[in-house]
Amino acid sequence: MTDEKKDESVKTDVPIEDKKPLDELELLKKKADEYLNGWKRAKADYINLKKDHEKEAQQMVQYANAAMILEMLPIYDNFKLAWQHIPEEHRTNDEWLKGIEHIKNQFKGLLKNMNIEEIPTVGERFDPELHEAVAKEKAEGKESGTVIAEIKGGYKLYDKVLEHAKVKVAE
Repeated sequence: MTDEKKDESVKTDVPIEDKKPLDELELLKKKADEYLNGWKRAKADYINLKKDHEKEAQQMVQYANAAMILEMLPIYDNFKLAWQHIPEEHRTNDEWLKGIEHIKNQFKGLLKNMNIEEIPTVGERFDPELHEAVAKEKAEGKESGTVIAEIKGGYKLYDKVLEHAKVKVAE
């Protein structure tokens, strides 16, 4: 009886000669799955690379004119500064000053069309990512850290800061 039990435990459904091809088949299936998964990863990497290149090309177009824009911003700043120094009574009476204001507004419109926006300053909370503090002063009725004066305008192209606004901040 013990011999019969030994014989039963050794018996299998597949003859011993046929086991080798099944092992090979499983090994080949595993390799095929491995190759398929590698191919899928390579394809996903390629798609991501392609998206990255498209994004970089789009950004290149967006920022291509940045150098020229940076050359134009001081001119606009000078228009704004000159306008601030004209007495209020002259602004409405003198026709040539209205022309100057019109040119300044055209310049502002041009910058807006090029997706350049001025960084808000006076009355805003100081933000080191947007503002550069050039002075601190005590200011009555102003909370500490509030921008109280703009020394020089700052600008952003899309969400990238081209030039930080130079400001005075309340102590």
